[in-house]
Amino acid sequence: MPDRGGGPTGPRIRVGRPSRRVRTLLMTLGVLAVLVMAFVMFSGFWTDWLWYRSVDYSSVFTKTLWTKIGLFFVFGLLMAAAVGVNIWLAHRLRPPLSAMSMEQQNLDRYRMGIAPYKKWLLFGIVALVGLISGASAAGQWRTWLMWVNGQPFHQTDPQFHLDVSFYAFDLPWYRFLLGFGFAAVVLCVIASLLTHYLYGGLRITSPGARATKAATGHLSVLLGVFVSLKAVAYWLDRYGLAVKSSDFKATGNWTGLRYVDANAYLPAKTILFCIAVICALLFFATLWRRTWQLPVIGFGLMVLSAILIGGLYPAIVQKFQVQPNEQAKEAPYVEKNLKATREAYGIDDTKVKEYPGKSETDDKAKLRADANEAASIRLIDPNVVSPTFQQLQQMRNYYAFPSNLDVDRYKDKDGNDQDTVIGLRELDLNGIPKNNWINDHFRYTHGYGVVAAKGDDAASGGSPVFTESDLPSQGELGKYNQRIYYGEKTTQYSIVGGPQKEIDYANDDGEKTTSYQGKSGVNLSNPLNRAAYAVSFGEPQILYSGAIGDGSRILYNRTPKDRVEAVAPWLTIDGDSYPAVVDGHIQWIVDAYTTTNGYPYASRTTLGDTTADSLTAANNQRAVVAQQNQVNYIRNSVKATVDAYTGEVKLYQWDTKDPVLKTWMKAFPDTVEKRSTISPELMAHLRYPQDLFKVQRELLTRYHVKTAQTFLSGSEVWQVPDDPTNKSGNAIPPYYLSMKMPDSKEQDFSLTTTFTPNGRDNLSAFMAVNAEAGTPDYGKIDILKMPSAETIDGPKQVQSKFNSNETIAEKIRLLRGGDSEVEYGNLLTVPLDGELLYAEPVYVRGGGLKYPLLKRVLVTYAGKTAFEETLDKALNVVFGAEDETPPGDSDDTTKPPPATGNNSLQGALDDAEKAFKDGQSALKDGDWEAYGKAQSALQDALQRAADAQDAAKKKQGDDGKAGDKPRAGGSATPKDAAADEG
Repeated sequence: MPDRGGGPTGPRIRVGRPSRRVRTLLMTLGVLAVLVMAFVMFSGFWTDWLWYRSVDYSSVFTKTLWTKIGLFFVFGLLMAAAVGVNIWLAHRLRPPLSAMSMEQQNLDRYRMGIAPYKKWLLFGIVALVGLISGASAAGQWRTWLMWVNGQPFHQTDPQFHLDVSFYAFDLPWYRFLLGFGFAAVVLCVIASLLTHYLYGGLRITSPGARATKAATGHLSVLLGVFVSLKAVAYWLDRYGLAVKSSDFKATGNWTGLRYVDANAYLPAKTILFCIAVICALLFFATLWRRTWQLPVIGFGLMVLSAILIGGLYPAIVQKFQVQPNEQAKEAPYVEKNLKATREAYGIDDTKVKEYPGKSETDDKAKLRADANEAASIRLIDPNVVSPTFQQLQQMRNYYAFPSNLDVDRYKDKDGNDQDTVIGLRELDLNGIPKNNWINDHFRYTHGYGVVAAKGDDAASGGSPVFTESDLPSQGELGKYNQRIYYGEKTTQYSIVGGPQKEIDYANDDGEKTTSYQGKSGVNLSNPLNRAAYAVSFGEPQILYSGAIGDGSRILYNRTPKDRVEAVAPWLTIDGDSYPAVVDGHIQWIVDAYTTTNGYPYASRTTLGDTTADSLTAANNQRAVVAQQNQVNYIRNSVKATVDAYTGEVKLYQWDTKDPVLKTWMKAFPDTVEKRSTISPELMAHLRYPQDLFKVQRELLTRYHVKTAQTFLSGSEVWQVPDDPTNKSGNAIPPYYLSMKMPDSKEQDFSLTTTFTPNGRDNLSAFMAVNAEAGTPDYGKIDILKMPSAETIDGPKQVQSKFNSNETIAEKIRLLRGGDSEVEYGNLLTVPLDGELLYAEPVYVRGGGLKYPLLKRVLVTYAGKTAFEETLDKALNVVFGAEDETPPGDSDDTTKPPPATGNNSLQGALDDAEKAFKDGQSALKDGDWEAYGKAQSALQDALQRAADAQDAAKKKQGDDGKAGDKPRAGGSATPKDAAADEG
C-alpha cells in the first residue's frame, strides 16, 4: 500500500540559515553588482561631460543637465506630494468603525494584510509616480527654457492681437502645465477612491449610505479641481485655434482660424468655459451641502453642452453657412493665412515676374554672345563624378570621397570667381590592408587633402580639369593643413597623440607618419577616463593597451553634423555640410535652423517630406536632421563651422533679427558668436542652404499667389517636377549655379529650381535665390512666371525630346557600344533673352572604365536641340553658328588630338593596345594616377575604333545595325583584358 503520510518515513532534514561565509560572499557579490551598474551609468555621464569640456561647450552640458534635474525634482516631488497627501488624507478620513457587512469583512483581511507595510506601500506608490512624472517633465527642458527666456517677435496675430511669442513660447508651457495638472488630479482621484473603498469610506454593497460625508467632500474637491482645469483648457483652446492644424479641401493642410472657428468654435469655447466654472463651483459647494445632486447635474450639462455647442453647432454652421458660399466666407481667413505663412517661411519678399517664355530676338550672333554671359553652365555634375574623383585621385585604397560632392566658389588664376566641384579625400577603413584594433583606431586615423575641379570645363577624354589634386594635394588653393580628422565619412573613434605613430600619407618614397598635435579630443592619461571609455565603447583594451600613453587623446563624434547638433541641441541641422579651404584650414560649413510650430495662421510642413528629392533618396546622409519635425516657422539663423583638423566648432549668428535664436542665445549665453566676427575669407564660402530653399519652394507652389480668390480656386497650384534624369520618381534637386537673372547686370551664385502646373509636365515657373553670402541681394527670391496661355516645355518634356530625337538616339546608341553605360548629369535651366536654355552633360561609363567621363553635352533653346562634344559647339549649333555633327563623325574636341591618336580603325586599335599595356605597367608600379590616365586613353581609343568601324560600314551600304558590333576580330583583346582588369 502507498504511504499516506501518516508518519515519518525517514530522517528529517533540517534546513538552516546559510553560513556566515556564504552570506558574506553573497553580500559582497551584491555590492559589486551594484557598484558595476553604478559605474556603467556613471561612465556615460562622465564621458559626455569630458566631451563637452573638450569642445569648450561645457556650459551647454551643465545648463541642459541642471534644467533636466530641476524639472525632474520639482514636478516629480509635486506629483508625489499630491498623490501621497491624498492617500494620507483618505486614510485619515476613514470611518472609525466599519459596518459589519460581508463586503467589509472581506476588506478587513486586506486591511490587516497591509497594515504592517502601510508606510512602505505609501512610499513605493509616491516614489513610482514621482519618478515617472519627473522623467516626463525632464523631457520638457526645451519648452521650459523657451518660456523662461522667450523674446518678443514684435508681430501680433490677427485674431487675438497677441505677440507671436505667446504662441511660440508661452502656450506650449501652459499646455504642459495643464496636462500635468490633469494627470495629477486623475491619479489623486484613483488613489483616493481605492483608499476610501479599502477603509470603508465608500461602500458598494454594504447597507446604508454609499459614501461617508468625509469621502464625499474629499472627492468633490478633487472633481472640482478637475473641472476647473477643464475650464482653463477651454480658455486656452480659444488661443489654440490660431495654431490648430486641419484639413481644408481647398488648400490641403491648413493652420489657423477659418470661418467656422471664428464664428462657432470660438464662442463655443467661451460658453463652455463659463459652464465649466459654474460646474466646478457646484463641486466645491458639496463641502457644505454634502450632496452630489447639483454637481452631477452640472457635470452632465457640461458634457451635453460640449456635444451640442462644441460639436453639433459648428457642424451646422459649416454645412449651412460656409459650404453654400465657401470662397466668400473663407476669403478673409485665407488672406490671414497667406500673409502669416509667407512671413513665417521668409518668402514674403518673393518677387513673381511675368516672363514671356519666347525670345523676341532674331539676332543669332547676339543670342550666342548672351549665352556666354547668361551662366557658367556646370558640366561637371557633383552628384555624378564622385567615382571619377575616386578612380583618378583616390591614390590609396584607404581613402574615399563622398558619393555626392559639393559646389563652391574659388578664385581662378586671373582672380575671377570659378564654380568649383570639391571633395575631401577622407579615411575609409574598409580599404586598409588589414583590419585590427591597432590599425582601425591608432594607425589609420585621418584622410588627407582636398581635390577640386572646374565646374564648367572638362579635360581631353572627358575627365575633370583638376585645380587641386595629387597626394599631398597641390594646385590653386595654396597652402593649408591637409589632414582630415573630422569628416562626413569619419564615424569611428581614433586614439591619437600617444606613442603609436599614425599613417599620414604615402607616396613614391613610402609611407609618411605623423602624430596628432591638436588639442581636440579627451586625454586618456587618467585611469578613470580610460575605464569610463572602455565601458562606454565596450572595448576593454582601452583600459590596458600599451598603445595608449602620455599624450593619447580619443577623438569621437567626428562628423560635422553630429558635432554641431551636440553642442547646439536646439538647432535643426541642414542635410548637406560642405568643406571649404579658409585661412589655411579645411573648414566644414554647416547650416542650422531655428524652428517652431507655434506661428499663428502659418501652415505647417514636415521637414522630411519637403526636403526630400532624388539625392536624399539615394543618399540618406544628405537628409535633414529631425525629419519628422512639423514646423511652421523656419530661419537659417546660424552658420556653423567645424575645423577638419582640430574639430573646433564655432556657431555664428546669421539672422540677427530672429527672436527664436535670441531666445536660445539668452538661454545659452556665450555659445553663439556675433555675425560681425565672420571673417571675409569665410564669408566668401557661405551660401544659401539647400534644405531651406526646398522648404520654401514647396510652400511657393501654393503661396506664390497674392489673393485669396486665386488661392481658393486652386488654378495656380504648381508642383516640383520629378527628376527627369533618372526613374526614381523623386523631386528634382535644386542646383547651385552662377547665372544672371533678366534684371541683373552680372552673374550671381544662385540656387535654382523649376515648377510645373499641378498634374502636368509643361513649365509654369523658374525660381532662383541669390546664394552669395555677404552681398546686398543675398536671399532675394525671384520667380519667373510663364504665360498660362503658352505651353513651354518643362524638364521632363525636354528630357523626353532629347531621348526621342532620332539623331541624338543614334549617337547615344553609339556611346553605348559594347558594355558602356550612358549617364545623364544635372539638367540645368537658364533664362536667356525671354526664353529658357536647357543644358545637360552626358557621361559614359564604358569598357574597363567603371567611372563616368563627360562625352557629350545636350543643349536646347527655342525648339532647337544639339548633342555635341563640347558646350561651345552645342551652343554654336543651337544658335546657327555651325552645323550639327552627324552620328559617327569624329571631330570630338574632348578627345586627344590626332598627334597622339589615329582616328582610323587600325590606328585606334593600336592606341588601345598601347593604352592597355601602359595601364598594366602602371598597375604593377602602384601608380594609380598613371593607371587612371591610361584607362581614360583606352576608353577613348575603343570609342574611336567603334566610330571608325561604323563609318566604314555605312559607306558600304550597311543596314545601320553594324554599330551593334563595335569591334571585330583581334580588336577584342585589349577590351576584354581591360574589362578583366576593371
